[in-house]
Amino acid sequence: MSHPFKAVSLSFKKAPLAIRELLSLDEVACRRFLNTLHHDLGLSDLLVLSTCNRTEVYYAAEDDRSREIILALGNLKDRGDIGQFLPYFDLLPDADAAVQHLFEVAMGLDAQVVGDLQISNQVKMAYQWAADADAAGPFLHRLLHTVFFTNKRVQTETSFRDGAASMSYAALELVTELTADVANPRVLVVGLGEIGADVCRHLAASKAFSEVTICNRTRAKAEALAEECGMRIVNFEDLVPALKDADIIISSINRDEPFFTRELVEHLDVLSFKFFIDLSVPRSIASDVEQVPGVLVYNIDAIQSKASAALQIRLAAVPQVRAIIGESIAGLSDWAKEMLVSPLIQKMKANLETLRQEELDRYQKKATPAESKLLDEATRSLMQKILKQHVLHLKSACKRDEADKLVAMLGEMFDLEKTGETA
Repeated sequence: MSHPFKAVSLSFKKAPLAIRELLSLDEVACRRFLNTLHHDLGLSDLLVLSTCNRTEVYYAAEDDRSREIILALGNLKDRGDIGQFLPYFDLLPDADAAVQHLFEVAMGLDAQVVGDLQISNQVKMAYQWAADADAAGPFLHRLLHTVFFTNKRVQTETSFRDGAASMSYAALELVTELTADVANPRVLVVGLGEIGADVCRHLAASKAFSEVTICNRTRAKAEALAEECGMRIVNFEDLVPALKDADIIISSINRDEPFFTRELVEHLDVLSFKFFIDLSVPRSIASDVEQVPGVLVYNIDAIQSKASAALQIRLAAVPQVRAIIGESIAGLSDWAKEMLVSPLIQKMKANLETLRQEELDRYQKKATPAESKLLDEATRSLMQKILKQHVLHLKSACKRDEADKLVAMLGEMFDLEKTGETA
């Protein structure tokens, strides 16, 4: 693809959770990072995407700027030792690879749970931040709108999104499995971000869990979700008694340091088994909590796809999804090639208009107003027909990857270099 688009990716495929959580970014940090990359490094067509499974930067630059980007990420996260993390990053220094990767990420092909719906919303948010920061150029705008259109095609034309196979649904499947022998299991969900709220909706829809309590620092958000899902609310300051009562605690708290520490959990006086499921990145449950007798902790890397039937349907649809992506990328590539010849088309148009005006000036002095109007219409129509013919040839040449020869020939034909010098 004829565009200097590139990407830097840190994902679950190479980086374990312990590494990813050190370099994850919340919305405020993403916006700050965008500003740094745009203004300090001078990068354009920027997209900063950070989820529980990945932290990625997409950008446009003639040279590979990945090392500077990683160093800037290290500065943002106060990681003076960022160099030791370099082996965990994937570098995509050409547009074809970077564009393909973004499509696969946005469609859910590159997700831990294949077809995860949440990632497409996260890409939309990242695009909104880029637009807000004025860091998205024409290429990124076109690329992201193509991605969103492709997502709609995948939704309507394939079975790739059939069933429920997201990380939040995987959490529900794990809860169901862990409480198979527990009568009326008591579930507590702490933190109601996107994934926490989705877990609550899945719990409500399953009908298997009648005793679900939710807790959030912002009570208004908890009240809205409680009304939607028919669940009880506990105030954040009353969390400890609720933790003692719960059989399952699902945490999706967004903070830099673990909220659930070993000291806190030890004071719960666990008598039988208590299960903690951590859906946060960085982790909200300290790694040594599992050393408390009777406590078992499952983090996001331990949550595998439990929706096996839905997953098999989705996997069967992968070739169809890839074919749709291929069609979208081909269309984007054609557009990118046409963008390369757009300046030539504008110069041709300006050149022809100059010639037309010169000839009109010669003949209109001897013409009546009616004849002048007719001359103007006739010459304008002739110019548009000539221009259209050459534009069609240019676009056809772009699709055949032969535009360079035609650009040179048309440049000489219309004396564009000379026109540019005298303009």
